[in-house]
Amino acid sequence: MITILSPAKTLDFETRFDHLPVTVPEDIEMSEKLIKKLRTVSGKKLASLMNLSKDLATLNVDRYQNWSTEFNKENSRPALMTFAGDVFRGMDNKSFTEEDLVFANQHVRLLSGLHGLLRPLDQIQPYRLEMGTSLPVGRKKNIYQFWGDRVTNRINEAMEAAGTDTLLNLASTEYSKVVDLKKINGRVITPVFKDLKNGEYKVVMTWAKLARGMMTGFMVRNRLTNVEDIIGFNEYQYSEPLSTDSEWVFTRG
Repeated sequence: MITILSPAKTLDFETRFDHLPVTVPEDIEMSEKLIKKLRTVSGKKLASLMNLSKDLATLNVDRYQNWSTEFNKENSRPALMTFAGDVFRGMDNKSFTEEDLVFANQHVRLLSGLHGLLRPLDQIQPYRLEMGTSLPVGRKKNIYQFWGDRVTNRINEAMEAAGTDTLLNLASTEYSKVVDLKKINGRVITPVFKDLKNGEYKVVMTWAKLARGMMTGFMVRNRLTNVEDIIGFNEYQYSEPLSTDSEWVFTRG
């Protein structure tokens, strides 16, 4: 199976991973087009567009100016080890061995507003561009339209290379909307994580993000390639009565 995840706003560019066999994102020319557009956006406009503080807007204006198509170990880090939000804390990505990362590179993909689809060992430079941003680029009205079918096609290529007909969707709704699920060459399984709260099972967003990461870590460390094996995930319990063919519900409490 191929697993897709959302990225994180929080980035770790302090830790170095010079020993890892890194690669350059496959659609770098598309990223360059986005950067050229972003360089024309003022800090004030960027703050409004992305709901950022003045300081964060200034930081990202500087990031766009400094971004380069020349990726190296000084200005870049491998994507899976650089994102540092709840999903990646749940995954405990910093504890992955090199063997874990080689497996992840074959079976995990990260959705990205700037890069479309990233392999775990693809290098990234500091950036912020959420998939839901209404940034017009040429004739495209927003980031979803900009990527079009490119992300879906890349996922199908990854599934073919891995010899699988299953996509495990652990991405958020905002990010998974860039994928045309009807055009995926196989079945799509979306896990949903619910915690018992006030006598009812509900999705608690922070815990759900952590759970997506924990499930990814479980899949990578145990080298799972068959989607049925994720039922053995022990942080939450699979609930057959609450699940459907395409939406698998896991509960806790």
